[in-house]
Amino acid sequence: MHKFTVFIVLSFLVSFSSSISQVLPTEKPLEAKSLAKQIRDSIVVLTQFGRDENEEGVGTGFVVSSDGLIATSLHVIGEGRPIRVRLANGDDLEVTSVYAWDRTLDLAILRVNKTGLTPLPIGDSSKLSQGSAVVAMGTPHGLDFSFVQGVVSARRIIENVEMLQVALPIEPGNSGGPMLDLYGRVHGVITLKSLVTNNLGFAIPSNLLKPLLEKPNPVPIKRWMTIGQLNPMEWTTVFGGHWKKKGGGIRVSNVGDSFGGRALCLSTQKLPDIPYELAVEVKLQDESGAAGLVWAADGGNKHYGFYPSGGQMRLTRFDGANVFSWTILDQRITRHYLPKDWNTLRVRNEGDRFYCFVNGHLIFESSDNILSAGRVGLAKFRNTIASFRNFQLDKKVLDNSEPIDTTLGQALVLESTRSGGFKETTIASAGASPMKALRHLDSEAKRLEQQATMLRQSSKELHRLLMRDQLVKLFENENNGVDLFRASMLIAKIDDPSIDINYYEKQLKLMADEVSEKFDPVDDSDTKLNKMLSYMFQENGFHGSRQDYYNQANSYMNRVLDDREGLPITLSILVMELARQCGISNIVGVGAPGHFLVKQKQGTREQYIDPFDGGKLLTIEETEKLVKENSGRSIPADELPVSTKREIVLRMLRNLMGVAQNKDAPADLLRYVEPMVALQPDSAFDRWTRAVLLIQSRKIDSAKKDLEWILQNKPVGIDLKRVLEIYHSLQ
Repeated sequence: MHKFTVFIVLSFLVSFSSSISQVLPTEKPLEAKSLAKQIRDSIVVLTQFGRDENEEGVGTGFVVSSDGLIATSLHVIGEGRPIRVRLANGDDLEVTSVYAWDRTLDLAILRVNKTGLTPLPIGDSSKLSQGSAVVAMGTPHGLDFSFVQGVVSARRIIENVEMLQVALPIEPGNSGGPMLDLYGRVHGVITLKSLVTNNLGFAIPSNLLKPLLEKPNPVPIKRWMTIGQLNPMEWTTVFGGHWKKKGGGIRVSNVGDSFGGRALCLSTQKLPDIPYELAVEVKLQDESGAAGLVWAADGGNKHYGFYPSGGQMRLTRFDGANVFSWTILDQRITRHYLPKDWNTLRVRNEGDRFYCFVNGHLIFESSDNILSAGRVGLAKFRNTIASFRNFQLDKKVLDNSEPIDTTLGQALVLESTRSGGFKETTIASAGASPMKALRHLDSEAKRLEQQATMLRQSSKELHRLLMRDQLVKLFENENNGVDLFRASMLIAKIDDPSIDINYYEKQLKLMADEVSEKFDPVDDSDTKLNKMLSYMFQENGFHGSRQDYYNQANSYMNRVLDDREGLPITLSILVMELARQCGISNIVGVGAPGHFLVKQKQGTREQYIDPFDGGKLLTIEETEKLVKENSGRSIPADELPVSTKREIVLRMLRNLMGVAQNKDAPADLLRYVEPMVALQPDSAFDRWTRAVLLIQSRKIDSAKKDLEWILQNKPVGIDLKRVLEIYHSLQ
């Protein structure tokens, strides 16, 4: 009887367990809580280790076959790196092989030393429609087995691969994990996070995973560990860094263990007798980095280095472990170095003197001989990612960067643009030095591209200077009146050469004609002004830009007319100029701090108007309150200055300068400062501003002229000692 009772209890437990653990995929969609529990045992945590067994990254994988196959992303396991696989129950599994992998799709399948695993079913990703609910489980930021829900938001082609765009919070560590529907079917492998928004990611469709399962390309894990590894018979690395073979060359990443992120890769090749040469082609992923050649290396901290660093070439003697024992022998910027391109570095060591070349051009010559014997090789610094190719060490190396034969070079360029193509004789001549021929044409193409860029930049600069001169010309006969509307259009045309000023002048005239038709013969000036303001703000919807106040478009008069939206000053100019064309006199601009206004003078009476607030007529009290709100200062209305048209134009230019200075290059800001100086040549502040921008734009001679003017005129408020220091530094 007792045994029978135990049997009943066990039967109940088995039955109950079966009721909550369903086989995937299910016939009906599961609730998130149930689905998370169902898939947990099929998820694994993948850890990638570095050369010194330190943990380099964590990702996710999932079981796709009960006999020990785990799917993940290729970038999660890396190449030539140890991998650890951990189940939800904490068991660690040994990886025996990389069963299949595809670099383009960023997919990999591992085989582990365990069977009887619970696989997740692979669904048909082509049937997953936009808006479908999906879930994912992964290891975001190392938080194991985290579960999230979302939807499929779109399908995108990224780098020629179709991907599922999913509205899911994807973080580092989610990569390689499954994206499933609510029935428990895998429809994608999470591969990357959107850089635009946090709750958006991308998954490789599961239909692209199936061919890897059907036609694997297995590699034993011992063999996999050697992929990308440097041959120790050829190279010895010092101070860490991640050095690997790639495309016939060497690629280095990761910060080195030495001071300044220094890492070395020394050749084991026997050193020739002096004199000898070494050379390599190097390309930096980011020009703020540094990487190049080393020689006289003792296998530790001592060696010479010749390398690009931060856009300039540098020659350094390294005598120890930190910067205090490093001596920069020479450094300079050279036009022979090609940023973001392959550059050939060559060193000729003659014992008592060595010579350093970039692309065939001598850059440094030094007789420093403190370090003599030692090995040669490569170096990288900081967090630089660099690629090296064609490393050479010999009595004399072949430098394909040296200039090509002049006659052949001319023939290649001339024949490259003719309809018949290259002559056979030219092809034969190029065959004797193919790398030089190809490099010559590439260099010529880049030269022409640079020339085209310079011509386009010169065209922009000429246009801006022409606009400056036209602005200045408007003020040559200031006593006879200045066309303020045209001046404001010229300011807009500085940034948009396509503006047709005549068209907008006609638009203003049409507006004036429409307003004038509303006037009655008995209307006085006040009545006419009110009708004009009503036409602008009530009938045509002109208004102040409150939602997008700092948009540059608000300072362009053409956009104010097109969009009927602007700043206080541009709307005020429109009121003033429309009033002038309608015959309404005594409308002037008021340069209130922080908020430009308009006022109408009628004898001793003055009526203030706020065009930004729909042309509202302001009392004296309202005017003073508005000024205080915008400037923090209490200024009586009768002390608010009437602005001249020159002052109004300068204020518009300063407004544009203020908006642009946070995003534009110094050379581009000159488009506003040049007309400011031309309109107000005695302004020391504007000349100082221009000098600083010219220095930043490397237009040193022009900058010195402004500094000389300041030093000669000695304006109040300028630190002349500092100006003199800067002037001397430019000599």
